[in-house]
Parts: sequence; C-alpha cells; structure tokens
Amino acid sequence: MAEPETESNEIALRAAEVAADVTEAEYPQDRQRKVAAFIKAVGSGARVAGRGTRAAWRRVEAARRRAGSGTGWLATQVTAMAPRLRVRDQAALREQFGGRPAEEIADALIERAARASAAAGGVAGMWAALPVLTAYPAEIAAETLVLVGIEIKLIAELHEAYGRPASGNFAERMGAYVASWAHRRGVYMIPGGVVLAAGSPLARLLRRRLAARAGRSAFSLGPLLTGAAAGAFLNSRETRRLGRDIRRDLRRGVLSGM
Repeated sequence: MAEPETESNEIALRAAEVAADVTEAEYPQDRQRKVAAFIKAVGSGARVAGRGTRAAWRRVEAARRRAGSGTGWLATQVTAMAPRLRVRDQAALREQFGGRPAEEIADALIERAARASAAAGGVAGMWAALPVLTAYPAEIAAETLVLVGIEIKLIAELHEAYGRPASGNFAERMGAYVASWAHRRGVYMIPGGVVLAAGSPLARLLRRRLAARAGRSAFSLGPLLTGAAAGAFLNSRETRRLGRDIRRDLRRGVLSGM
C-alpha cells in the first residue's frame, strides 16, 4: 500500500500535468476532457461506495490531517506542484508564437490561461450536476489545485516572455512564482522576500489566498449548470486580472531597469 505522502505527491504531480496540458490545449473539448478526468479521479477516490473499503483518498486524507486543516494541505500541495509544472522559457515562447514581441505573447498567455481556468470551473460545475453523490470538498480541492497551477504557470511564463525570470535553479524560481501568486505581484516587486517556511508571513498569506480561491471554486458546485456558468466566469475573470497585474509589474521592471 502506498504511503499517504506518496498518494499526496501523486495528486500534486497529476495536477501539475493537467494545469500545463489544459493551458496549452488548442481546443475547448481537449481542455474540458483533461480537467474532467482529473476531477473525476479525485472525486471518485474521495467517495466510499458503501462497501467499507478504504479508497486512496482516505490515505490522502491522513496526509492532509498531518499537514493541517484545509488550506494547510492545499499549501503543501501547491508547493509540491509548482516545481513539476511545465514552463516554457523565452526562446520556446518566441518560437511557438512566431517571434512576436513580448506584449503580444503576454496577451496570448493571459487569454489562454483565462480560457483554461474557465474550463476548470465549468467542468467542476457539470460534474457536480451528475446524479451521483459527489464529495464536494474533494472536487473543490481538485479544481483549486488545477486553477492555481494554471496561474503559477502563467506567472512563470510572463516573467520569461519579458526576459525577467526569477533567479536560482528551476525549483527556486518556481518557489518565487508561488510567492508571486500569493502576493499578486511580479517577483521583483514582492516585499519581504520569498521564504515559504511554516509560520512565515508568506506562508500565512499563501494559505489566505488559497482559502479565498477555494471559496470561489465552490461556486462551480452550485445547482445544476448554474454552477458551471458561475465557475467558468469567475475563474476566467480572476486569472485574467492576475495576469494583467503581473504584466503591469513586469512592464515597470523593464522600464526601470530593475
């Protein structure tokens, strides 16, 4: 039997894969299919079918309790997920977008991420509308992880597009982008550094941001398809706003020579 930490790490790994795949997918049906498969897998693992079996999610629950309640577990997952995200560097972005300037690449990245976030919210809402007993907390966690992965990937690639990547190796850079996500600022505009140690101001801020994000994810699980529509709209708006805030800071950094 896999250890709880192993099960938990597998969720972070899969969330990173889904976030990257959904962001880079060309067609809406591909985005929806990838998110639906992940949410279904997590939701199914969280349900006990009345046979007294201990599904994988029960082991994950044990890991979550060790990490702390709700947002503590999500924060652990986010920090584990970030270094597993697939991030395109400046050269790859220029090649993929036909050598377009940074501003146009940034526009495309923000819009693609917004569409990916909308797909995550819409799929979660439709999954909740199915005539089965859904485990809402698990599906909220699954949607939240995918959404945060989409947004951290967006932040990382915006920094690359403007030629302003964070310093350090890949894992260190991704840790900086987690901090950027929590602060809603470009890496070079973050006050107080990027120390994610338990109990640090940044760790507390990350948990507050995750609580707010999970609360918005709950809209996706509203009655019937109204939840899907609300989730898609709120997710898209939030991701677009975040991308524009980060781009504003990056523009300032380029202009000031920071």
